[in-house]
Amino acid sequence: MIELKTPQEIDKMAVTGRFVGETLAELAELARPGMNLMDLEHRARRLVKERGAVSCYWDYAPSFGRGPFGNVICLSVNDAVLHGLPHKYTLRDSDVLTLDFAVAIDGWVADSARTVIVGTPREEDVRLIESTRRALDAGIAAAVPGAKLGDVSAAIEAVAVEYGYPVNLQFGGHGLGHTMHEDPHVANAGRAGRGLVLRPGLTLALEPWWSATTSEIFTDPDGWTLRFQDGSRGAHSEHTIAITEDGARVLTKVD
Repeated sequence: MIELKTPQEIDKMAVTGRFVGETLAELAELARPGMNLMDLEHRARRLVKERGAVSCYWDYAPSFGRGPFGNVICLSVNDAVLHGLPHKYTLRDSDVLTLDFAVAIDGWVADSARTVIVGTPREEDVRLIESTRRALDAGIAAAVPGAKLGDVSAAIEAVAVEYGYPVNLQFGGHGLGHTMHEDPHVANAGRAGRGLVLRPGLTLALEPWWSATTSEIFTDPDGWTLRFQDGSRGAHSEHTIAITEDGARVLTKVD
């Protein structure tokens, strides 16, 4: 069931979105060589508590994970790209770190993710991250009233094809509002002109993610972290958006 939000409800989601975006920005700044993942997790917990927010991850126990998750942020390093379970790992120079964060404030959810390079950048990692950010921008640009959901998926896929990167279809974007995962599913590849008609009030999390060489993933022994089968590095970019009469409003973007 898809619930359309009123402009007032979207404003409330934007409050949550700003907190999510600001938290990710702060944690990304802390992600330097020598920083332990659990220190980032504990900082995120502190920020959630101080804001009076509710983590969407803490008690999360879906069929694909060994739940409950028991942390407030997903931290995925190098060949891990989704659902990274925080653990005692010290970041090293040139590591690639994906931070994925979702909370509710006053009953309204926002979800966002970003991948950063720790310390010295490698050219191939810069290109990979750039591709997911460009794909996210393309998906947002396609999310206008009257367009089809397939237009958004096709726009995201077109960027992956331009870079020569394969796309996994097991996990993608999703609706959200009162809960983190709602209908519809938003695949990172699709056919333009197909699917749900986008209407004002629809709120979505768009999240292109991939590696340069494979779309095949497996679950880590921790029961949560998803890694690329060939050990290649991954990148992931995500924003929560709302469809409005004027186009897509990005709710998790901060200056």
